[in-house]
Amino acid sequence: MKVLIVNSSDIHGGAARAANRLHIGLKRIGVISEMLVLKKGGNDPDIMGLEGKVKKALSLVRPTIDKFPLKRYPNKSNTLFSPAWVPYSGIVNRINNSDADIVHFHWINGGMVRIEEIALINKPIVWSLHDMWAFTGGCHYDEECGKYESICGNCPVLNSNKVKDLSRRIFQRKQKTYKSLDITVVGLSQWMADCAKKSSLFRGKNVVNLPNPINIETFRPLNKHFARESLNLPQDKKIILFGAMSATSDPRKGYRELSEALKIMDSDHIELAILGADRHNDNINFDFPVHYLGQVNDDLSLRIIYSAADVMVVPSIQENLSNAIMESMSCGTPVVAFNIGGNGDMIDHKINGYLAAPYEPVDLSDGIKWVITHNEKNNLREKSRQKILDNFEGTKVSLEYLELYKDIITNNKNED
Repeated sequence: MKVLIVNSSDIHGGAARAANRLHIGLKRIGVISEMLVLKKGGNDPDIMGLEGKVKKALSLVRPTIDKFPLKRYPNKSNTLFSPAWVPYSGIVNRINNSDADIVHFHWINGGMVRIEEIALINKPIVWSLHDMWAFTGGCHYDEECGKYESICGNCPVLNSNKVKDLSRRIFQRKQKTYKSLDITVVGLSQWMADCAKKSSLFRGKNVVNLPNPINIETFRPLNKHFARESLNLPQDKKIILFGAMSATSDPRKGYRELSEALKIMDSDHIELAILGADRHNDNINFDFPVHYLGQVNDDLSLRIIYSAADVMVVPSIQENLSNAIMESMSCGTPVVAFNIGGNGDMIDHKINGYLAAPYEPVDLSDGIKWVITHNEKNNLREKSRQKILDNFEGTKVSLEYLELYKDIITNNKNED
């Protein structure tokens, strides 16, 4: 069997990291796997980027061009919104000319694929949903408006008061494109799978729940003393870790809620480490030191950072299946998060971490205190890692995807 994994990048961003891990996992169980990306940053020979100087140069500006329609909405929120209108990157032709049995979409935005081009693909498609974009009118998270269940318009992300706005037009483009599409939709979390099932765009399509895989050898616990020494962090403090892409500038990541939670904590014995930011822009002053760790992309550095912390906090307002939660728990560091989205797929409340009442800074603070207090006596580190070993280990998850691919191919043959 041959699988072609399609993602905008091979190494940059959470979806890229997850897609690449599946690519590696499939190869380890004997599947022929290749990746097709718009922007290649690594050196894996089985990952193909665009060829030619002109196409590579154009790939750098396609994300900017794709955003042009948003200029009509100057008051839109910070939530990512992708019109997916830029024509012909050459990706679809390369998909159709490949000898792959299955095409596995992951994150195909940033000007990678025009919506209408998806219908031109002549192979079975599996689509892993890293966010909500595939079934909305363009937003990557719906800010809980729920309009994707019927039809978009009056989009709160666009801050639009018109029914026939950009979100309505994009939604209708998807309706036409998806109508006869041979597709299997993968919700990486149970929450995302449930959202996809409720969406009018995917009504009648096969929707399943399968997670991202993780390499438990790459992400395994390190000696805490060594980890902190490597990062120049104090040995005698409780280290709270917060991290995400655009950690302090994206409201969806929950930095404001975390800040409120930390303000009501006893500051004598805690310090905060922030991954994904060099400095904060909110002029919030804490009564304890803050360590800015910047952007980190290599797995060894991430492993050191996770292992150095006593607790990781992921206070996202909307979250699918967080790489950060999975990586942290695999390194034996328990996580506190709001009880939303896919967080409950990984965190078992007061067993291997803490699920706080949604958007309640007081309960978030209580959760941080609970983990710090119970870390040792409740063996939270061991239980966190065991949860990942049992449910998300790379080979196990890759085999589950292989069974899905086999079922799709078998069903297609029976239909023929």
